[in-house]
Amino acid sequence: VQLQASGGGLVQAGGSLRLSCAASGRTFSSYTVAWFRQAAGKEREFVAALRWSGGSTNHADSVKGRFTISRDNAKNTVYLQMNSLKTEDTAVYYCAARAGVAVPPTPTLYSYWGQGTQVTVSS
Repeated sequence: VQLQASGGGLVQAGGSLRLSCAASGRTFSSYTVAWFRQAAGKEREFVAALRWSGGSTNHADSVKGRFTISRDNAKNTVYLQMNSLKTEDTAVYYCAARAGVAVPPTPTLYSYWGQGTQVTVSS
């Protein structure tokens, strides 16, 4: 599975962005897809995940109510809608995928990674 993340950019605090993660090589149908982020000098952290089969989701407490992970079956794409952005959301955002139905928040459990897209939130 090859993953292509896009949609990052520079936005003011309070603004919105939508990230996309498109898959090629195979469909997401039996996979869990997640977003992680890594700020400068910090460890990679879980943001949200979606189990393609059934569509159940999991969001980190730090983004609940502001970020929403979703999917487009026809486009084989996962989105991360980010609203009410804060300066502390500034990071490189990565999409990742793993085979199976578990929705773990641990990056080492994901086998496939996209290249990352920079999100910068200014005050």
